[in-house]
Amino acid sequence: MASIRRTLSPVCHDRPYENGGAHKGFTIGGTSSKHSSSQFLSYLNKLFGVTSDPKSSRRGPWRRPFYQFLVFFLLGFLLGLTPFGKMEDVNGNSTDRFSFEIEQPYVDERLDDKKREDVAVDAVSFVAETEIGKTKEMSVVGRKLIIVITPTYNRAMQAYYLNRIAQTLGLVEPPVLWIVVEGNTASFETSEILRKTGVMYRHLVCKRNMTSIKDRGVHQRNTVLEHIELHKLDGIVYFADDDNIYSLELFQSLRQMWRFGTWPVAMLAPSKNKAILEGPVCNGSQVIGWHTNEKSKRIRRFHVDMSGFAFNSTILWDPKRWRRPFTHPTRQLDTVKEGFQETTFIEQVVADESEMEGVPPACSRILNWHLHLDARDVPYPQGWLMEKNLEALITMK
Repeated sequence: MASIRRTLSPVCHDRPYENGGAHKGFTIGGTSSKHSSSQFLSYLNKLFGVTSDPKSSRRGPWRRPFYQFLVFFLLGFLLGLTPFGKMEDVNGNSTDRFSFEIEQPYVDERLDDKKREDVAVDAVSFVAETEIGKTKEMSVVGRKLIIVITPTYNRAMQAYYLNRIAQTLGLVEPPVLWIVVEGNTASFETSEILRKTGVMYRHLVCKRNMTSIKDRGVHQRNTVLEHIELHKLDGIVYFADDDNIYSLELFQSLRQMWRFGTWPVAMLAPSKNKAILEGPVCNGSQVIGWHTNEKSKRIRRFHVDMSGFAFNSTILWDPKRWRRPFTHPTRQLDTVKEGFQETTFIEQVVADESEMEGVPPACSRILNWHLHLDARDVPYPQGWLMEKNLEALITMK
């Protein structure tokens, strides 16, 4: 405790004072507070490099703020490293500092059982929906692309045929690319049908001059083959005429093919009084023979209908992968007799039956039908619209 210094104290009389004045102040433990404060200031001056010499102050006026900044920076850095909180070791191992546990939100135990069940069901259903969505995306990515080629031309039942095959393709699991090709020009009516189907499609036009009707389909299919080769489309190519009938099982089987697949096709005879079966005879997936009922076509190498086979599209633009000896593009030939376009084309794709796959196993089911039900004598209406309404057979009263 500070005490007032006595004037007659012998301790104070023995100490000389500057300027001959008496010392007025307080003493702590027998030492002057002024003397201690002066020592602290001199210590700080030495710390910051401040001297009483005017020459030295002129030489380094930047030293004082620099050392002040350095001291405060070090203090702040040390304070920043000092832990003010405590992290609990969840796993009971102090060395594992990267293991954290997410605590569950606090749930009041007074909630009734019904609310707890709702919370649990919502959490489970959210995870389930997420997993289902991921599974669907992965399954779509893993499926092969099916490239369906359909030649078409203006006739009375064209709209009916295109809508029928479009409804079938709409039920096939994606990805499916429907390439529809017309001759000379793309009609507005065909474009309208394709836009409304909901199926991924491409509408092409064959610019080749068609000298006869029997060559129309050959040139149209070759136009699509050139398109696939140019854009290097990777998938299973299938020639699907618009007047045929197809089952969904057929398109599901196409994705199981590796190089070339074939299956039997049921065709209605031109006289429409019997059905003809044409296609492979299989032992499992191995082709061992052929069905045919027409004597004029028995000299063909492969007895297959145009809609009775499919092949890998890489054969068109990557022949080295399949070790094909042909250097010319794979195309259908318009110089052969009608009915021989199929076998001459297949001879460019495979060497023999050992490179074929029978679909389905044992070729035991008919997957598509060729019925020849086109109405040739019905005139094609302009714009697919009836100019006059039909007369009513029964009038409403």
